[in-house]
Amino acid sequence: MSDFRIENVSRRQFLQGTAGLTLAFALPASAAPAGPGKAGGEVLGKMHFEPNAFLRIGTDGIVTVISKHLEMGQGTYTGLATMLAEELDADWNKVRIEGAPADASRYNNLFWGPAQGTGGSTAMANSWEQMRKAGAAGRFMLVQAAAKRWQVPASEIAVRDGIVSHSKSRRKAGFGELAQAAGEETIPSELMLKDPRDFRLIGKHAPRKDSVDKTNGKAIFTQDIQLPGMLVAVVAHPPRFGGKVKSFDAKRALKVKGVVDVVQIDNGVAVLAKDTWSAKKGRDALSVDWDESNAFKLGSEEIFARYRELAQTPGAVAAQQGNVEPAFAAAKTVVSAAYDFPYLAHAAMEPLNCVMRQTADGCEVWNGEQLHTGDQHALAGFFGIQPEQVKIHMLYAGGSFGRRACSKSDYVLEAAQIVKATGGKAPIKLVWLREDDMRAGYYRPAFHHTLQAALDANGNISGWRHRLVGQSITKGTGFEGMMIKNGVDVTSVEGAANLPYQLPNLLVDLHTPSDIGVPVLWWRSVGSSHTAYSTETFFDQVAQAAGKDPVALRLSLLQKHPRHAGVLKLAAEKAGWGKPLAPLAGMRRGRGVALHESFNSYVAQVAEVSVAADGSLKVDRVVCAVDCGVAINPDNIRSQVEGAIGFALTAMLNGEITLKEGRVEQGNFDAYPLLRIGEMPKVEVYIVPSAEKPTGIGEPGVPPLAPAVANAIAAATGKRITRLPLRTEELRA
Repeated sequence: MSDFRIENVSRRQFLQGTAGLTLAFALPASAAPAGPGKAGGEVLGKMHFEPNAFLRIGTDGIVTVISKHLEMGQGTYTGLATMLAEELDADWNKVRIEGAPADASRYNNLFWGPAQGTGGSTAMANSWEQMRKAGAAGRFMLVQAAAKRWQVPASEIAVRDGIVSHSKSRRKAGFGELAQAAGEETIPSELMLKDPRDFRLIGKHAPRKDSVDKTNGKAIFTQDIQLPGMLVAVVAHPPRFGGKVKSFDAKRALKVKGVVDVVQIDNGVAVLAKDTWSAKKGRDALSVDWDESNAFKLGSEEIFARYRELAQTPGAVAAQQGNVEPAFAAAKTVVSAAYDFPYLAHAAMEPLNCVMRQTADGCEVWNGEQLHTGDQHALAGFFGIQPEQVKIHMLYAGGSFGRRACSKSDYVLEAAQIVKATGGKAPIKLVWLREDDMRAGYYRPAFHHTLQAALDANGNISGWRHRLVGQSITKGTGFEGMMIKNGVDVTSVEGAANLPYQLPNLLVDLHTPSDIGVPVLWWRSVGSSHTAYSTETFFDQVAQAAGKDPVALRLSLLQKHPRHAGVLKLAAEKAGWGKPLAPLAGMRRGRGVALHESFNSYVAQVAEVSVAADGSLKVDRVVCAVDCGVAINPDNIRSQVEGAIGFALTAMLNGEITLKEGRVEQGNFDAYPLLRIGEMPKVEVYIVPSAEKPTGIGEPGVPPLAPAVANAIAAATGKRITRLPLRTEELRA
């Protein structure tokens, strides 16, 4: 393919053509505070009409749903289309999905205010009413068009599977036949949405819309984009964070066949070639002298030593109830633990990439775009143009786990710098190799936790202290005003500051060091990726000290949280909690539980493990119960939870980014191994029936897995894991 363009039909093109009915509803953003782990509140407001936003029906009967959210493997396209198609009563086989352009005025994330983007497991939650109302309005207008054409009452017309029919006169028409006429109808001021009892797609099996094209190679990712005259850029980044280019010698690089140019940018030196391999070889031949006078030079051990020292003093208060001091002073027993959590790479299947070219009136981008508004404004500022002059084509992304939602627009601006440095004479495809992102990217922050629990004479928890030390994800970003309150980054303490357990006295505080120069970013499940582990494994330790069953103790403290209790009861029941595990020769076996709320969804998991005498571990089975509100696509929910369990188990067993004298030691999957298929446990997922509005599912399956496994290990071996990743030598009999 010599030239490739992905373009939504413009307003002018639509009005001049015969595309048919095109509808949208824009609702004002909620003013309620939101964050990665907490979606905003209700979205209310008057709808208004705007062509070509969410729904397009062609005269061929094809229904095109415009997705404002990125499809990065999590089923977003299918979920959004399901909601709209349900109310439209479309034929699922004729539904197509198209990624929306960058345009926050039409495609804003309703939980984020006037900003377009995908993250925080908000895609379904913020679109629930919006997409259903778009479908309902489309249905209404098709019915009105048919009623006028057939001169019959609209109340006598039925719609099913893309066919509009009038039984009394035996007349019927497909969507395509009515599309043009429907487009001339007025959007109703009031819309009647379906009773859930009448759902035919929502809650049922609707096959994913992206699977076939991803299987046969038709799906378009950034690497598939080829533009006339395009050059591929690979960048030599500083070996330490904060390093700068002092000088470079490009002579050897320019001698590599296929290499066209070498240019300096803010964070390195870019080698441009006719293909990726030539650019990579050119970079290998490049000689760069780095200025590391301001580079970060601490290693992992030094970082954790600082964190442990900070943990000896009080931090900024994140949550407080009652008074912990008298509780601990009067305690019969005090239980304590400390935890270390490493930096983690995102390690998505598709490394970072971006295609960009300057145009006569601005800039054009092809990207697996996760943070449309942020990148659009960053590029506008860089090129000195208006945001609307930055045209972004949203393609598929091969995973992200938060990496593509970089608040600093790092790799996108890197592509822009290369375009500018080359005078905009050629389109640029920036390619980060696996080693680039693993050694010079962004990471889940490392954290140190300390916890204490006070037990009274009856074994009841009378006090709870939790102190966290780690870098802020949002400090110095556009999210700071919303996410940092009284010196506390809510993403650092989510899952710890909002424990569901009824504890009479609790104190959670936080230290946020500002002198650690390692770039950090959201990572799948954000703060809950470490807080769930510390709170839930410590809870089991407390239960043991109190002589109480871990499930029973949790349930006794969840009387005000029925949805938490509901998933816990369901997971325990389905796992056979309390029944002994079948013995395996030479194996120590155990069962463990964990419960966590994140992204407004509730997940409980029970893990079963077998531990050999040499410490080697097999996670045999994971039983998961999830309450995420209305189950839009149950199969996709199960798939997301299964994937989250594999993702979380990878991190628990293998995930660790370490630094030595400021240099990241890992570079690829040989040193940062992913879970193999033979290591994947048997997974059972049970979905709690719910009439509540849908909440997140892309991330909530991650947090409970590691603590459930750790608690199972403790049950099998008596050994508690307080440092991740797991070291099997610590489990030797």
